[in-house]
Amino acid sequence: MARSSRALLFVATGIVGLLALAGAVLFFLVSAAIDKARIEASASEALGMELRIGGKVGHHFYPGLLVTIEDVQIRNQGAEVASAKQARLGIELLPLLTGDLRIVKIALAQARISIERGREGLFNFDTADAAGETFPALDWPSLSLTNAALVYVDKRSGEGFEAGTCDAEVQRLRAPGGKRSDLMKMITFTAEFSCGEFRVEGFAVADLKSSVDAKDGVVDLKAVTTRVFGTKGSGDVRADFSGATPVFHVNYALLQFPIEEFFRKQLQQKVAAGRMDFTAALSMQGSTGREMRRSLKGQLALRGKNLLLSGRDLDQAFDRFESSQSFNLVDVGAFFFAGPLGLVVTKGFDFASLVQESGGSTAIQTLVSEWKVERGVARAQDVAMATKQHRIAMRGGLDFVNNRFDDVSVALVDAKGCAKVRQEIHGTFQAPVVDKPNALATVMGPALRLLKKGQALFSDAPCEAFYAGSVAAPK
Repeated sequence: MARSSRALLFVATGIVGLLALAGAVLFFLVSAAIDKARIEASASEALGMELRIGGKVGHHFYPGLLVTIEDVQIRNQGAEVASAKQARLGIELLPLLTGDLRIVKIALAQARISIERGREGLFNFDTADAAGETFPALDWPSLSLTNAALVYVDKRSGEGFEAGTCDAEVQRLRAPGGKRSDLMKMITFTAEFSCGEFRVEGFAVADLKSSVDAKDGVVDLKAVTTRVFGTKGSGDVRADFSGATPVFHVNYALLQFPIEEFFRKQLQQKVAAGRMDFTAALSMQGSTGREMRRSLKGQLALRGKNLLLSGRDLDQAFDRFESSQSFNLVDVGAFFFAGPLGLVVTKGFDFASLVQESGGSTAIQTLVSEWKVERGVARAQDVAMATKQHRIAMRGGLDFVNNRFDDVSVALVDAKGCAKVRQEIHGTFQAPVVDKPNALATVMGPALRLLKKGQALFSDAPCEAFYAGSVAAPK
């Protein structure tokens, strides 16, 4: 054998030996790395909470070292914060050569995350020393969630929400450490998330999606989309924690949604049909729900044309109002509340009385419900609807801080906008007090009413307009 051939053989043999040795070393390193106790310790240190493994552990090498573990629980001070049917940990290979286990990615499948804020203001994921004034530096691995459920409860305010069938990707979650009060000012991350269902205070939306960017104390939820009543809505949310008090801005639009779906959710029956537009531009500030309600300001609007109200002929009811004292204008006004503010206000109404009659219906040519919100009180700016023969309007305010009506009145108005019949409502949303109708027309005889109508045709006498909005009188 030639000298060169023998040299090549020795080199090849050496390379094979080195590879075998490297493989053996890597095998023992990986075997050590995927030891349950070591994974639990390293992951617990990375998360700042206790991670426990209840199932099997496996691994493969592409891409990098990927460790798969089953039945994972994350606990903090004895309480469960999160669990997952399966977790995958991405681990860097090279640091293993020095015995350093670095987790760079955590992926949780079929996870359940329970976030709770206690009465003292601390979260269930806060560390034992969280009551102190500082928090440690944060540098989390990238985190992904698949088919996850999220529950949030604030024991101080009693508020919360639930989300299900959620997927999320969170990147570069970091904070330099410092005062706890400055955490939201310092934290940075980006995220993409979607949830099949989101529920808050009995209200549900589907197909919630958004991207999130947190930087310099500002958290932006961009391109927020939802599906409500089978219709796609869109908007954006900004939460600004850079100042002394958190400030929130919300913009949302739900265009051409079917009003019948709304009432089906509320009353489990068909009340109205047609499509409407809902828009909201609101801002608020504060650290609690009550503080935010007190500072709430902005605009809310509901608009629709060519709607059909089922169960009652309102034009006929208005015509015979003089002899039918059982009819309630406020019940009709509840139709407006069933718009942007209905989820709270209509809880106290006998709204179903509108649809107790059978065989009748009302064509609503135009409906406008526009509100200006200041300091938690929504005031009617332009709230009215027109049927084929009548106009009914509303004015006053809804106090969401104290859950009360603020000088709310509903009236049938003539072509000049003057009130022909007027009814007032006051008290709380839960127990509203409705006054009797106030109008001379209720005691006039047919002849006197006819004479009064004839005089109106030739009279330019001024009146105090109850309504001067955009809904035109029927022709």
